[in-house]
Amino acid sequence: MTACIFCKIAAGEIPANKIYEDDDLIAFHDIYPKAPVHFMIVPKKHIASLLVAEETDQALLGKILLLAPKLACEQGLGAGFKTTIHTGKAGGQEVFHLHVHVMGEPQ
Repeated sequence: MTACIFCKIAAGEIPANKIYEDDDLIAFHDIYPKAPVHFMIVPKKHIASLLVAEETDQALLGKILLLAPKLACEQGLGAGFKTTIHTGKAGGQEVFHLHVHVMGEPQ
């Protein structure tokens, strides 16, 4: 069994305030929000960070970036939002499973 918290959330072993889920991705609200709306999009496939993503992950990475504005609009961020991908310890990554933060304030 993996110790990765995002793998456990994706597997349904840990509850999360989900806003989206399909076969490849899960999106849920951050438990320590840095903005009024703050959610993360996480691939179900364990990719430790952007540093180790491979060419075979290209479609999955594209899917994440195309999903971000769709979910942002659904969450009231149609006027704009911020996306962040922390990469590696020096880049501020705390959970070593690739994830994209989407943050903003509804207008």
